[in-house]
Formats: sequence, C-alpha cells, structure tokens
Amino acid sequence: MELISAKQRSELLKDVRETLKLEQRDFYAVDAEDLELFLAGDLDAVAASYQVWADSVAEMEQAGEHLRRVRVISEPLSDYQRMAVQYSGPAVDAGEDLRWLPRRLTSTLPLPGNDFFVLDGHTAVFNVLDGNGDRAEIQLYTEPEVVKLCLDAFEAAWALAIPHHKYKPA
Repeated sequence: MELISAKQRSELLKDVRETLKLEQRDFYAVDAEDLELFLAGDLDAVAASYQVWADSVAEMEQAGEHLRRVRVISEPLSDYQRMAVQYSGPAVDAGEDLRWLPRRLTSTLPLPGNDFFVLDGHTAVFNVLDGNGDRAEIQLYTEPEVVKLCLDAFEAAWALAIPHHKYKPA
C-alpha cells in the first residue's frame, strides 16, 4: 500500500480506459456547496454544477474512457443523495454507467470498508474519509489480492444495484 496525493490520483485517472467506482457514504463534504444550494432551492445552480461533471463524462467517453459507478444509499435518502439522484441524469446520458444500491440489500455483500476505484482491472485506490466526509487519505494498491477483492465486491454490488433511470427512491 502506498499513500498518494489527490494530484497523483488525478494523474492515475487520466490514462485509464475503465474505471469502476463504489461509493458507500450518504454525504460527501466535497459537494457541500451544491448541497447548500439544493437545500436553499437554487436548483439552477445545482443543475449547472452537475452539468460540469456530465461534460467531463462526455469528454471521457469520447476519449474511450468508461466509468461504471455504484452508489450504496440509505433509504429514505439523505438530502445529499436526493440531490444526487435528481441531478445525475445528464452524466448518465453522457455515458456514465451509474447504479444505485439500497443499503438494505448489502448486508451479505463482502464490501471493503472504504470507497474505492478499480483502474483498468489492476489498480485499486481507496478514498478514506473522516467523520465529516472530508478526505483523510488516499491509498493505492497494486497487490493482486486487493484488486481482486475490490473487483469481486464491485461486481457483486453491481449485480444487485438498480440502473439510474430505473431507480425510484423509497
């Protein structure tokens, strides 16, 4: 395991053809400003912010890069996840393959304790967050057994998760 910076993680993501991402939190501090706007009713600003991500996804897809993401969510949804469900459509339409996995369905899944990426099937990157949803550290693994753990966990979660356009919040 190697600790890496956010800049190093960004560099790793540049040359990847397939990214698998599993998120398990009901709130991420990085999106706190969007959440404040959402709760204040400034929905145009939230839509504009999410459109920036959708534009990035479109660029990735055009470059031959593909993202599959599973978001494990508690139901009823947190305000943060209500926002995410409501505004993720443009990124999905641009090519992000996004599925929602209600937490109640994960009880028997062997999931790593932290959110992770698997890059091109041979590198695992864990985002370790603190109690406030801020990044505490980023861990890089290339050991085959760790990558396999993440691949297996992702595919098991993927199999149970609901595609974005079919998900109806409880």
